[in-house]
Amino acid sequence: MKTYQPTQKDIKRSWHIMDAKDRVLGRMASEIAKLLTGKQKSVYSDHIDMGDYVVVINAKDVLVTGKKKDQKVYHRHSGYPGGFKEIKFSKQLIEHPEKIIEHAVAGMLPKNRLHKKRMIRLKVFANERHPYGEKFKS
Repeated sequence: MKTYQPTQKDIKRSWHIMDAKDRVLGRMASEIAKLLTGKQKSVYSDHIDMGDYVVVINAKDVLVTGKKKDQKVYHRHSGYPGGFKEIKFSKQLIEHPEKIIEHAVAGMLPKNRLHKKRMIRLKVFANERHPYGEKFKS
């Protein structure tokens, strides 16, 4: 008996919409990561990019538990001397709420050659308006 191996032509991508309003960041990010990798599919194979598209709306209304709203800090470094930057969660939520969800999901995806392709299929919007409405008509 041969083991079934899906090919690129066997991959059927669907679109999912997630509303971040009053949802906890980490739990929602793990659900999104599962959809982006395609683990919910019966023909899942970890070396092929089988994931679906995910559209997240209302990113400005995402919740975090405990004192994270006041204490959580995002760090980045440009690689140059003096290039270390910090931004608090509360300020990031006001200025760029999309980046909060993108950062959380990126941390939950495997760090391999498919990471960038999977992140491209994640579309995050601060409010309810998005240009992908026709994808969900069916």
